[in-house]
Amino acid sequence: MTELKNIQIETSDGVAKITLSRPKHNVFDIEMMRDLNAGLENLLNDPQLKCLVFLGKGPSFCAGVEVNDHKPEKVDDMIATFNRIFELIDRFEVPTIAGVHGACLGGGLELAIACDIIVAADRAIFGQPEIKLGFFPPYAAIRLPSLVGQAKAIEICTTGKRYTAKEAKSMGFVSHTVEDEMFSEAVDKIANEIQVSSPLIIRLNKRAVKQHIGMEFSEALQGVGDLFLNTLMKTEDTFEGIRSFEEKRKPVWKNR
Repeated sequence: MTELKNIQIETSDGVAKITLSRPKHNVFDIEMMRDLNAGLENLLNDPQLKCLVFLGKGPSFCAGVEVNDHKPEKVDDMIATFNRIFELIDRFEVPTIAGVHGACLGGGLELAIACDIIVAADRAIFGQPEIKLGFFPPYAAIRLPSLVGQAKAIEICTTGKRYTAKEAKSMGFVSHTVEDEMFSEAVDKIANEIQVSSPLIIRLNKRAVKQHIGMEFSEALQGVGDLFLNTLMKTEDTFEGIRSFEEKRKPVWKNR
């Protein structure tokens, strides 16, 4: 396990878990953002990585960003450091999961929706309350419309309302809700379902989904066909998958 002042990183069998650890509710300050960025940079080029999981220590996932860091003498540094988190997450070629319990507010919600999958405990609470302090959430303003639509994104940002996990799931930005007692098990289950596959093929699956978003259908279909025929079908792991099926055994991945 790697421990920085405000985060903990544990990697096992291709699954990396980053746990936010700044008492009491893991509210980001600039130092914590820098710690997270350092951790992400260290993991980014790990060829054996299969999945990245974000968790929160204590009663909450993350309850936002320190108001003090929004003051004029700090805000430029804060925004640049905070934006770096999302730039790094976007560069990960493996699935990213946010395991959310307790408060997931402001910058905490922005971190969660930057991930591919959100698993939420039933009693988790979501919201973008920045407007109540005279701000708007920069990353959420970009990301939310693609997840919940423009109208709902505007509602979330302009009302500052708090939403239950079930409401967040009904809007579409939470993938799974589970009883609080089963929360950790549910997060691990999804990570383990990903973990059994080849690191290379996991990355190609995510690339197939992401790289064609926004393209016209014919262009996207041609692009994904090219990725399938000229990249996927030239990997050793694809042929190992075929052989293992025919030989009725578990595949032995070589990550190439």
